Amino acid sequence: MSLDEAKKLDDAYVMHTFGRSPVEFVGGHGMYAVADDGREYLDFLGGIAVNCLGYGHPVLERAVTEQASKLVHISNYFHIEHRGEVARRIAQLAQALKGQVGRGDVVASPDAPQQWRTFFGNSGAEANECAIKLARLWAKRGGNGGLDIVCLNKSFHGRTMETIAATMQGWAQDPFQPLPGGFVAIDANDIDALREVFAQRGSNICAVMLEPIQGESGVHPMTPEFMAEVRKLTSEYGALMMCDEVQTGLFRTGHALAFQGYDVVPDVFTLAKAIAGGVPMGACVAKAEVSEAFKPGDHGSTFGGGPLACAAADAVLTELACGTAPEGEPGEGYLAHVREVGAYLAEKLAALPHVVEVRGSGLMQGAELEKGLPDAHELVAAALEKGAIINATGPTTLRFLPPLVCTKADVDKLCEILGEVLA
Repeated sequence: MSLDEAKKLDDAYVMHTFGRSPVEFVGGHGMYAVADDGREYLDFLGGIAVNCLGYGHPVLERAVTEQASKLVHISNYFHIEHRGEVARRIAQLAQALKGQVGRGDVVASPDAPQQWRTFFGNSGAEANECAIKLARLWAKRGGNGGLDIVCLNKSFHGRTMETIAATMQGWAQDPFQPLPGGFVAIDANDIDALREVFAQRGSNICAVMLEPIQGESGVHPMTPEFMAEVRKLTSEYGALMMCDEVQTGLFRTGHALAFQGYDVVPDVFTLAKAIAGGVPMGACVAKAEVSEAFKPGDHGSTFGGGPLACAAADAVLTELACGTAPEGEPGEGYLAHVREVGAYLAEKLAALPHVVEVRGSGLMQGAELEKGLPDAHELVAAALEKGAIINATGPTTLRFLPPLVCTKADVDKLCEILGEVLA
């Protein structure tokens, strides 16, 4: 189907909830998405941090094809192949030390004690909705009895009504007022405000929910001091620390999970986006004792943790943890690769004209542009015309979330295009 045909059908029959660029993608390979006219585009957005293995990766393709030929869906009333294995892999990644994921680290007995348990859904919003429900139920059934959840200004946690209420940005909240209550906002990295809200509300707080690096607001990392204080105060007041790792999780930041870069361990964290390499999946992961708050019937999902998604996730997590990254050592996984290429990306972005700040970690980077340039969204469109897919999170911020198969040569190509766009 041509771009014109697809556009006409979208305009007539699809709700207009996205502003779409004038390209129709029909295939891809590695770092490149291929349009209907055969043109190839270097992708530094990765489906918004979803396509972690790029396009056409044989490990993911084989897993999805084989599973689709056997069983696509069965009810969660039954045991499902790969589901327990994926949950175990997530638990092992959560328990891994910084920089120590790879080779045999994802191999363990199914009978080994598990610190973490996972609920599977279909998206990041569902994962965060689950975390919110779990926090309040845990507080009611065995915790401090609190109902308030502290969130951060400029956060983003999803587009359900509950996760919009937790997303402290006016553009997301204002059209849908009144929203569910019980959410309290403070500024990110404001330790004084954090201490003040706990001093005022104390055990009325059942959780603090945050992104280790805020993605949709322009790639703003939490400070180590702030993360440490969240961990300290939540423990002191009997509340949960909950990390939204939907965008930051699974090797994106140069850590298996972004919270590991802060030397803190939350009580709950959420995953989605990259977890199944493009097959829809979300996951709410909680310490085993916290997970006990959920009883049969308290939460569920028709499609969550189905056979196809679990087969894909099993393949993706195995590849990231103990596969071979481009230019990497066989069997060593992607951590070292992401750190090296991510540092190179940050260095090259900082050297571009009109870039005043680079923020982020690993292959999650934001470039802040000096004032007086065209709106960043116009620069995104100009880059697309030159064959590069990037993203803007505001009028002065470009965001980069490439597949984790990205190489230094890909970075060089991107920066060549950006140099022309920003000249």
